[in-house]
Amino acid sequence: MGGVGAVFASWNGKRAIEYRRIENIPDEWGTAVNVQAMVFGNMGDDSCTGVAFTRNPGNGENKFYGEYLVNAQGEDVVAGIRTPAPINQYSKNDQSKHLVTLEKFMPEQYKELDDIQQRLEKHYKDMQDIEFTIEKGKLYMLQCRVGKRNGVSAVKMAADMYKEGQIDGETAIMRVGPNQLVELLLPMFDPAIEKTHKVIAKGLPAGPGGAVGRVVFSSEEAVEWASKGEKVILVREETSPEDVDGMHKSEAILTTKGGMTSHAALVARGWGKCCIVGCSEISIHEKEKYFLTKDGKKVKGGDYISLNGTKGTVYEGSLPLIDVDLNKNQSYKQLMTLVDKYKTMGVRTNADTPKDVEQATYFGAEGVGLFRTEHMFYGEGSDKPLFLLRKMIMSDTESERKSALNELFTFVKRDIKATLEVMKGNAVTIRLLDPPLHEFVPHDKAKLQELSKELGVSMSILNRRILALHENNPMLGHRGVRLGVSYPEITEMQVRAIFEAAAELQLEGVKAFPEIMIPVTCGRHELTHQKVIVDRVYEETVEKLKVKKSLICS
Repeated sequence: MGGVGAVFASWNGKRAIEYRRIENIPDEWGTAVNVQAMVFGNMGDDSCTGVAFTRNPGNGENKFYGEYLVNAQGEDVVAGIRTPAPINQYSKNDQSKHLVTLEKFMPEQYKELDDIQQRLEKHYKDMQDIEFTIEKGKLYMLQCRVGKRNGVSAVKMAADMYKEGQIDGETAIMRVGPNQLVELLLPMFDPAIEKTHKVIAKGLPAGPGGAVGRVVFSSEEAVEWASKGEKVILVREETSPEDVDGMHKSEAILTTKGGMTSHAALVARGWGKCCIVGCSEISIHEKEKYFLTKDGKKVKGGDYISLNGTKGTVYEGSLPLIDVDLNKNQSYKQLMTLVDKYKTMGVRTNADTPKDVEQATYFGAEGVGLFRTEHMFYGEGSDKPLFLLRKMIMSDTESERKSALNELFTFVKRDIKATLEVMKGNAVTIRLLDPPLHEFVPHDKAKLQELSKELGVSMSILNRRILALHENNPMLGHRGVRLGVSYPEITEMQVRAIFEAAAELQLEGVKAFPEIMIPVTCGRHELTHQKVIVDRVYEETVEKLKVKKSLICS
């Protein structure tokens, strides 16, 4: 009974609590104990133990995949202390290619195991993680469970099992979690640049994607550095459950021992994290905080390294990352076809630039749910429009404000037109300027002097105007609709830019469907006030550009 009690007590262990936090498992669920007879894989050379998967958990291929150790117990396989042998030819890798497969070593037992794994998958209709032991030539099945898989594998397995008739379309869709779809977008290294960098070590590709980070040698270091905003790569001989917090905080994991069924590989696969295991080409000196490559290169703690978890290669320094082209992923395209078949609603994106909108459309967005106009004043190419916005904010009279708004109009219309053009008739909800104005005021002395000169006022007057904009609670202050009520010309400029952009696209034969959002309204009277401006500008635009009143705007 002591063993049973230990399992129940482990529920409140530090690593169990941390794992539940990461996986969002409620504490009150509790745990269970399965009591079964022991069998031993360490009874000699006619005994072994292993872990296998009915499909490859790394890439999703419909191939029986696994590893085993002769004269060993189950913990030896996942601990990564010894390099396991492949169960069949398909399971071989660079580290195990010289080892005898279970299929050759124990052909009868392998055939029995292969038959069982096929029956298990057919019964459960999902990829199974299998643990087995052969004691004195007799095969024992210890357990099977739904196998963990990364995002790439999850999508491929779901699409393949649907095509094979094992599962229906709705089940295939539900087999892939939101986070697993995100994993498909994991950046990779630019192949052209990767070719120019020397591989300093190679291991087993246990978790896909590329990762760049600083080397750390303990879970505690990983947590500490990550809390400071540093991207880290955890480098260990092998990992254990005590390392889960540091593994979770790391960008990637690199171990010198273990195979594709080791603890590091299993955990990383479940989280969709870049991981390389069994990298015996490096030797770790943990106390001195460095590792050596096979050619003697010394990589110290804090140095940058780059990992290609798809190939199992390690590089010195930081390699640039690029986005993945999903058009080349046939399984993803097949799954998305199923999604379109079963969906009950469309999805819009939140996007603030034409480039972001184009990317969202590529991923299947059917419109823009929120286009925040103030974001055109951030980022690349925003210096001129931001200066004009600041000029408008610092204006003291209506004529000054209108002059700045007239200059700003061209930039606002340009960005809105580009966004509407990308959406090709799908709705775009455009929110009028919302943030507190003081957020856009420059703090740099040179920029303040430039603004002072442009407005023709002294620095002291400009500073007084800036001080007047400050608010104790800007979230409830002079922003959104209240800004439009105080300065109707601000609403008018934005609305005119929206209508003219849509009308010009219509005249060019491009469908456009803008929707205008008046932000932070509290009462009907505010919306009524703004609608008068919107209706007037609409009529003026129709007259000016000689377009039909089929220009739709909500």
